[in-house]
Amino acid sequence: MTTTSARTAESPFKSDSTASNMCGFTLMNNQVGVIIAEVLEHLPNVTITHLPSMIRVDGKNRFDVVYSDVDEAAGEEEGWFNSAEFEESMSTHYGRMVHQDDRTIMFANPEDAAEYLDFDLKPIR
Repeated sequence: MTTTSARTAESPFKSDSTASNMCGFTLMNNQVGVIIAEVLEHLPNVTITHLPSMIRVDGKNRFDVVYSDVDEAAGEEEGWFNSAEFEESMSTHYGRMVHQDDRTIMFANPEDAAEYLDFDLKPIR
């Protein structure tokens, strides 16, 4: 009698703790969401995926949603688009998000957002 060892295929859903260096969010697939996506698709490190009920925005390392760019693309007065309008259109996000007066900054790694979050990277001894 011979025994053979069975091998199981490696799962594509296995755990991986390496940093992805990615950040992003989902937007409602409505007029405002489409305008935001149109502005961001011109950034070299951002990928836009249009889905039936939402728009997925994925970026490498860091990207900025500049409010005046969205105002201009929407044909609205400066100051129309702000963090409240952005939050209303956004469903969920991953990575670190920092709202400023003129933009929202997305960071893939918390260390890159440390200065904005008042986060001290020095170890305590």
